[in-house]
Amino acid sequence: MLKYLKGQFLIAGKHLRDPNFFKTVILMVEHGAQGAMGLVVNRPSSVTVAHALSEHFKLPETDDVVYVGGPVEPAALFVLHNAPELDENATPVLPELYVGSSPDVFETVVCSVAEGNHDMKFRIFSGCSGWAPKQLETEMSRGDWHLHPANAELILKLDPYDLWDQVLQKMYESNRILPHTTANPELN
Repeated sequence: MLKYLKGQFLIAGKHLRDPNFFKTVILMVEHGAQGAMGLVVNRPSSVTVAHALSEHFKLPETDDVVYVGGPVEPAALFVLHNAPELDENATPVLPELYVGSSPDVFETVVCSVAEGNHDMKFRIFSGCSGWAPKQLETEMSRGDWHLHPANAELILKLDPYDLWDQVLQKMYESNRILPHTTANPELN
């Protein structure tokens, strides 16, 4: 079995054509003998956070959108956030990055942001990506996925449309043995 993958980026290989995962970057949230779970961090939807949570909270309309976390349980919502005090039992996915799905966590995050807390960073996801035991390991052995250490700043600050290219380039740089692409192939 592969080493524990929590806190790693799972980067879709160039030949992976599954429409659920084409050019995706997944933050691995859980990985163990029972399987694996992650969130696609570079697939924003057109649904605003205010609209998605309108039945539960009165939020001001902002540019914040819900991200498509994956094809599993699309009605379930998850929040990645940087506030360890929200759940004293939570273990971070990455240093200073936590995942929550309870109503209390959502309420605290969205109310804090609505009140103008600029230190609170978050992303909301609908659905997640999941694998049965040993399924992910099989896909990785076929070359469907690459691994790279995850970084909270890339998830929360970088333009999600550039994330796959950026992380793939970082992975190539740290693994020079892998072939990589160049912007100007004629310079090779």
